Amino acid sequence: MKFLLFTFVGAHLLALNSGKAIFRNDTSQRTFQEIKEEIARYGDVAKAIIDLAVYGKAQNRSYERLALLVDTVGSRLSGSKGLEKAIQIMCQNLKEDGLENVHLEPVKIPHWERGEESAVMLEPRMQKMAILGLGSSIGTPPEGITAEVLVVTSFDELRRRAQEARGKIVVYNQPYTNYSSTVKYRVQGAVEAAKVGALASLIRSVASFSIYRDLPHGTFHPLASLLLPVLATSRDRGRKEQICRYADLKIKTSLMNSLSPLALPVAEACPAGMAKSIGPLQSSPHTGIQEYQDGVPQIPTACITVEDAEMMSRMVSRGSKIVIQLKMGAKNYPDADSFNTVAEIIGSKYPEQVVLVSGHLDSWDVGQGAMDDGGGAFISWEALSLIQDLGLRPKRTLRLVLWTAEEQGGVGAFHYYQSHKANISNYSLVMESDAGTFLPSGLQFTGSEKARAIMKEVMSLLQPINVTQVFSAGEGTDINFWIQDGVPGASLLDDLYKYFSFHHSRGDTMTAMDPKQMNVAAAVWAVVSYVVADMEEMLPRS
Repeated sequence: MKFLLFTFVGAHLLALNSGKAIFRNDTSQRTFQEIKEEIARYGDVAKAIIDLAVYGKAQNRSYERLALLVDTVGSRLSGSKGLEKAIQIMCQNLKEDGLENVHLEPVKIPHWERGEESAVMLEPRMQKMAILGLGSSIGTPPEGITAEVLVVTSFDELRRRAQEARGKIVVYNQPYTNYSSTVKYRVQGAVEAAKVGALASLIRSVASFSIYRDLPHGTFHPLASLLLPVLATSRDRGRKEQICRYADLKIKTSLMNSLSPLALPVAEACPAGMAKSIGPLQSSPHTGIQEYQDGVPQIPTACITVEDAEMMSRMVSRGSKIVIQLKMGAKNYPDADSFNTVAEIIGSKYPEQVVLVSGHLDSWDVGQGAMDDGGGAFISWEALSLIQDLGLRPKRTLRLVLWTAEEQGGVGAFHYYQSHKANISNYSLVMESDAGTFLPSGLQFTGSEKARAIMKEVMSLLQPINVTQVFSAGEGTDINFWIQDGVPGASLLDDLYKYFSFHHSRGDTMTAMDPKQMNVAAAVWAVVSYVVADMEEMLPRS
């Protein structure tokens, strides 16, 4: 069977390579019907890719590769040792996979660390609150900031109540509409609060769903009845720590699978230092980057859970005074050395022309960064692996780029763009997967109408897995530089509700991933990238 597959693929390549190059200055001399017929001839190749990815020996490979990396390295924050270790591992992995021109392209990236952080409501009652400091935020003084709270639902309300904000902690309880329109509160919240004299800002997590759960004191999980007697009677600290590590693992599993964490008594019975690792897992705000503005005082800023933001909004609506003590050990350090990771399958006929597939390797420092964007990075690697496994070599170069420091605003991608934009006329398509690798519903695409019509024909090749739709707004932080200059761009579209439920939170772990859905996503990514790279002409531009 393997011999027959390779024989077919080889014959297909010979047939397609026999024609002359007719691409001249972005102008095609062929009718759309001729292009449509050319694409239709890729049906058997598309089926071979799908069969290998979804049903064959490569199924679950991208999932297993990803699990190995994130379990080995963990989170990969910009400037961290974890990110740089991941980059070196991936560079070696790509070489061992037999890909070509594997190399690292250096870039300076931001280095920020959150340090210890806490928030406690002191009035009208005592309650600890889960927070996650926002990227690039400054810290508080060592003693923290203790101040009354002003709750607002919008920037307009904050400006109307500017006189009330001075000397307070501004809490944003903005409603979630969608990510693109709501994320401005995370990015600009500190600046707008500082403009009216606030001491700090706390932002309701920008998320479609919260993974917050808190069991009242004394509530027992079934596992607690087994663990507590041992913890109560054992004098062996090592044994206690072993049990608590087991409990910690079960909390993570339970949190992701059923959103029902272990009971608090288990954490409280653990030795000093162990409970700390268990407690915070009961809730997770959603972190992300924020930006300061020249000429505006810098104030500490963090995200809080949806539940705590809504609770404080209800409290103040009843006339209650809320006082919070906020402590943040966040620090910004000098830029760190890092790299974009690059690998290729060099084109057989037009090697100077490029179809770029990508995802970012960095993540936030909570969770494992499995979903954002480990999945996108690894289906991009998988796309090249699948094509290589089938003995395919497209006419154009397929270039894989694993970006660094995307979460800090596409720092690595901007450096790549600056370094390579002189060759922009040779980029046929730029692709980025950075919105989850759940079951795809289609491809988002930005480009000319002619290019869109071609992409619809390409997507029709994916009928066997029922992923054929072409949507608007193909975009991604790392490819937008190219799209804005007229290069066609594509991104994978899947379950955004699920994606933003775990986005930038402690819930971003391998447990949120589905190997079968990753198989389908990888198949889509491989078919699209290969066909566009192998067609006789580049995608037409506007």
